[in-house]
Amino acid sequence: MSYLVNGKPFDREPAPGQCLRTFLRELGHYGVKKGCDAGDCGACTVWLDGVPIHSCITPAFRADGREVTTIEGLGRPGAPHPMQRQFEEAPGFQCGFCTAGMIMTSATFTEEQKADLPRALKGNLCRCTGYRAIEDAVKGVSAVETAAPGKAVGTSVGAPAGHDVVTGHAEFTMDTKIDGMLHLKVLHSPHAHARILSIDKSAALAVPGVHRVYTWEDVPRRRFTTAIHTDHLVDPDDTYILDDTVRFAGQRVAAVLADTVGAAEEGCRRLAVQYEVLPAVFDPEAAMADGAPQLHGSDDPFVRDPAHNILVELHSHIGDVDAGFAAADVIHEGTYFTPRVQHAHLETHGSIAWMEDGRLNVRTSSQSPSIAKVKLEYLFALRPDEVRVFCKRVGGGFGGKQEVIAEDLVALATLDTGRPTCLEYTREEEFTTASPRHPMTLTVKLGAKADGTLTAFQVRNVSNTGAYGNHGGETVYAGGAAVMIYRCPNKKYDAYSVYTNTVPSGALRGYGMTQPAFAVESAMDELARALHLDPLELRRRNIVRPGEPLVAMHEGPDDVIFTEDGLAQCIDLVGDALARTADLPPPGPEWLVGAGVASSLHETAPPTEHLSEAWVTLGDDLVYELAVGTPEFGEGTSTAHVQIAANQLGTTPSRIRLVQSDTDRTGFDTGAFASAGLFVAGNAVLRAANAVRDRILEFAAAHTGVHVVMCMMDDDGVVCGDRRVSLAELVALARARGIRFTAARKAYGSPRSVTSNTQGFRVAVHRVTGEIRILYSVQAADAGVIINPAQVRGQVEGGVAQGIGFALTENYHVDDSGVMVNPNLRNYRIPTYADIPRTEVLLVGSADSVGPMRAKGMAECCINPVAPALANAVHDATGVRYRALPLTPERIYGRLPAEQSVSAG
Repeated sequence: MSYLVNGKPFDREPAPGQCLRTFLRELGHYGVKKGCDAGDCGACTVWLDGVPIHSCITPAFRADGREVTTIEGLGRPGAPHPMQRQFEEAPGFQCGFCTAGMIMTSATFTEEQKADLPRALKGNLCRCTGYRAIEDAVKGVSAVETAAPGKAVGTSVGAPAGHDVVTGHAEFTMDTKIDGMLHLKVLHSPHAHARILSIDKSAALAVPGVHRVYTWEDVPRRRFTTAIHTDHLVDPDDTYILDDTVRFAGQRVAAVLADTVGAAEEGCRRLAVQYEVLPAVFDPEAAMADGAPQLHGSDDPFVRDPAHNILVELHSHIGDVDAGFAAADVIHEGTYFTPRVQHAHLETHGSIAWMEDGRLNVRTSSQSPSIAKVKLEYLFALRPDEVRVFCKRVGGGFGGKQEVIAEDLVALATLDTGRPTCLEYTREEEFTTASPRHPMTLTVKLGAKADGTLTAFQVRNVSNTGAYGNHGGETVYAGGAAVMIYRCPNKKYDAYSVYTNTVPSGALRGYGMTQPAFAVESAMDELARALHLDPLELRRRNIVRPGEPLVAMHEGPDDVIFTEDGLAQCIDLVGDALARTADLPPPGPEWLVGAGVASSLHETAPPTEHLSEAWVTLGDDLVYELAVGTPEFGEGTSTAHVQIAANQLGTTPSRIRLVQSDTDRTGFDTGAFASAGLFVAGNAVLRAANAVRDRILEFAAAHTGVHVVMCMMDDDGVVCGDRRVSLAELVALARARGIRFTAARKAYGSPRSVTSNTQGFRVAVHRVTGEIRILYSVQAADAGVIINPAQVRGQVEGGVAQGIGFALTENYHVDDSGVMVNPNLRNYRIPTYADIPRTEVLLVGSADSVGPMRAKGMAECCINPVAPALANAVHDATGVRYRALPLTPERIYGRLPAEQSVSAG
C-alpha cells in the first residue's frame, strides 16, 4: 500500500486490522498520541485529506493512496502553523499530551465553528486546563510575556518545552523505539478474592513470539508498597510484584513477555489458571465487622487490626466534645459520601527498561523517578549505581503516578532476559487496576452557640483503601486539614482506613482533603441555615486567624508557619463576586437558581519528609544549566524553576537550560506531589541559583578590585561599580584558575506554611430533569507571590474543572462482584469543553513566609472547595440537601419536592 504522510511517500503494508494510530507511530510520528483507543479523547487526531479524524478507530488501510497529516507536518521548521503558534502563546496546554490532537482539530475550524466550541471540540478531551486556555488559543488570545533580565518572577513567560509541545516534538514516555524491544501484557484476576492453585503456562508459551510467562513463583518474594514517599514506613509493605492470592478483580495474576503486544495478549488468553474463590467484602463498614473475610494476615507490622481489615485507625481529641455539644444552642449532624474518582490523565501508565553498560535503565511515566529507583533497588537487590530511572515529559499525573505501577515488571523482564521491555497500560487497565481516589464516608457533627460560635466539632471518617494500603494511612491523616480550618475548643477526629476487595485506592489531587472538605463544608452550610446565618458569615466568625494554633488532631508543636490572613480575604473576595452576579437570570422559568460557597486550608508541603536537590552551573557556552529531579507533567514547576533561577541570576529564561527528572543527571528529589514541586524543589533552585550568583559576584569583585556589594548581575555580565565585565571574560579567567561557577543546594519540606481557597458558584437546577447548569464560577486563592500569573490561573481553572467532574459527572461504577463496569472515558464521563464554565480567578495579594520567592503552590489545593460549593449551591436552589456525590440529574430529580419537579407549562 502507498501512503503520503506529511508530504513524504511510504510503501508499507499495515498488519491485518491495524489502526492508523499505531501505524503512524511505527513510522516515527510520535505526535499521534494514545489516550483511549476508542475514539473518545481525540489525542490521536490527524488529518486524512485535510479532514480531522480519530486515527485510533480508523483502519490503516483506509489511508491507502490518501494524504495523511500529523502534528509534525502541520507547519514547517521555523514556521509553525498559526494554530500551533496560538497554542504556544495562549498557552493552550499544561501537560501537553492532548495538545497535538487539539491543534489538529481546531486548525480546521471555520469562524462558525469557533463561535460554537462546545460542539466543535466535543471530540477532544483535556484533563489539565479546564479548557479556558484552549478556547483562548483557538481564538488567538495571547498571555505569554517576555521577561526582562532579572525580572522573570511575576511574568507569564512560556513553558520551556512550549514550542516542542505544540509542534509534536516533545517526548513523552512511549515516544521512542528501541531495537529488539519486547512487550509485556498482564493477565488480570476475574475474581475479587481468590487463591491461585495453579497456572499452566504451556499453551501460552506455545504462542509464536512469546518468550516468558511470569507468575508469583518467578518473582522476588519481597513485600513492598507501591506508594511513593521519602519515608516508606508511612505506607504498609503489603504487596508483592505477583502474588498467589488475589484481592480485587483486576489484580495481576501473570505477565506474558512477547515480541509483539498481540502475541503477549494471546499468551494471556491461553493461560490456564485454577482459582479457589474466597469470600469477598466490598463495604468498609462490613469489612470491619466481626467475622468478615480477612484480606491480610497478621505478619505485616504496619496493619493495625488485620482481623477487622483495619489498616490504620486514628483517634484524637482536643478538649471535651461532649461538653461542647452540651453547651451548644444548635447541633447539626449528617453523613456524607464521596465515591471513587479516576485520575484519567490522558497518558496511561507505562515504562520501558533496557540494559546499558551492565546497568538497568528505566524510562517511565512517574511523579518521582528518584523513589521509583529506590524501590527497584530494593525489589531486585541492586546497588544504587546499577540503576537509572528517568522521565521525559509526563502526560498528566494528579497523584496517579505517585506509585510504582509498571516499573517493577519491565525491570523484572529486562533483568531476566537482557532485552529491552515495554509495558503500556490500556485505558481499561487504568480504570480497573490503577489507584483511584479513596471513597470515604464521613459523619460530621457540629455544635454552635446562637451567634455561630462553634462549641464542638466531631468527625468520623471511614476510608475504603481497597485491597492494598498504598496511601491509605496518609490520606486519612491528611483529612485532618478539613478540621483544622475552623477554630473550636472541642474537637474529635476518628478515622479508619479499611481493606476491602476492591481496586486499591491511591493519591489524587487534594490527597485525602477533598473528601473531608466536601463533608465539613456541606455541614457548615447546613449549620449556618439552622442558625439563620449567612454561610459566609458563619465561616468568617470561625475560621482560624494568623497567630492562632492550627489544631486538627493534636495540640503539640508542629512545623507550620501561619502568618497570612489569606483565608479571610478569599472569603470576602468570593462574597463580593457573588453579590456582583446576583442578578444573573436563569435559563428559563423551569429553572431554580441558587448560590453556594466553600473554603479549604492546605499545608504547602506534605507532613512526611520531602527533599529536593538542585544544581546550577554556568557553562562555557554562557548558558546556565539547572538540574532538578522534579518531573514535569503539567503542573508548571519547570517554568517556575527556570523563572526563579533567571530572576536570581539577573538573566532571562532563554539562558537557562533545564535538565530534570533523571537520577543520573540530577540530585535526589522526592517528587512532584503535594505542591512540593514548587515549594520544596523551588527553594532548592532558589538556593542553588543564589549560591552561583554569589560566587560569580565574589569572583568579579576580586577581579575588578571593587567591593562585592557594588557588583550586580547584568544578563551576560557583571557590573562592578562603573565597570562591566562580561561573563565570557569571567568564565575564561575562572577556567584558567581551575574554578567553575557551580553549586548544589538542598531544600526540605519544613517549615511549611498554609494556603487557602474559597470557591463560589451560582447554579440553575432544572425542575423537571434535574440538570445542573453553572451560571457563574469564582475561586479566590492565596498563592503568595505569583511567579507566573498565567500558570497560576491555569492551575486553578484546571482544579475547578476536575472538581466539577468529581461533583457532577464522573461515575466509577462497581457491580456486586467488585468489577468496574464502565472502564472507558465515554461512560466514565470526565468533563468536556461543554461541561466547564469559565472560572473567575481572584488572587489574594499575600507573601508567603517560607516559600521560594515568597510563593505558594496552587496546583493541588484548588480542587478541595469545589464539590461542597456546588452541593451548597444546589441546596440553595432546590431546598434539598444532597450528601452523596456525584450530583447526577437522576439523583437530583428523584428528591425534588413534587411542587418543584413539575413542568412550568
